[in-house]
Amino acid sequence: MDADAVARLREYHYAVGLDESDLVADPIAQFDAWWREPARLEVPEPNAMVLSTADAEGQPSSRHVLLKGVDDGGFVFFTNYGSRKGRELAANPRVSLCFPWFCIGRQVIVTGVVTKVTRAETDEYFASRARASQLGAWASEHQSAVVADRAALDVAYADVAARYGGFDPVPTPPFWGGFRVTPSTIEFWQGRTARLHDRLRYRRADDDAGQWIVERLSP
Repeated sequence: MDADAVARLREYHYAVGLDESDLVADPIAQFDAWWREPARLEVPEPNAMVLSTADAEGQPSSRHVLLKGVDDGGFVFFTNYGSRKGRELAANPRVSLCFPWFCIGRQVIVTGVVTKVTRAETDEYFASRARASQLGAWASEHQSAVVADRAALDVAYADVAARYGGFDPVPTPPFWGGFRVTPSTIEFWQGRTARLHDRLRYRRADDDAGQWIVERLSP
């Protein structure tokens, strides 16, 4: 990462700000344009996002996950379906995502509803993962559950590695897969001086899911 280039870009964004005329009509295309800046500057984990979920009683929880795809349908990530987030998503599909690119003075906040991706999409992505990560997914079958100690995890990993040998393909675990967040709002937050930040939010029109309304929010 070029720290000087990142600092200069942050200063530029703070000085110029974000105007409605800067936005394109499609919020996914706008997200792609913003995401390319930290990626180009090799900011660590530019696809890291805070995923916030809530259980059936409304108790929230948050964690970082990695965005693995974005298209017209929404934002895709993968996880263990039996994990805390997986169970909460099964009980309450409403989520929030936050991409914290603070080093360049920006963040993007998404709200929406999740659905599972197809098994074919899950299998395709799982096959692209490093073998160690594939084995790790199997070893962590009971993700979020209490474990006795680190040794228990190491033993589980060794057992899985022995099961599939050194070269045998590792199949996708049946308890593991992807979610797609279909957005209802996407907010682009641009830092400014004096805390008068620019906040422009795309919101789906109530009468037409294909149309977006852009609103400016008070900072």
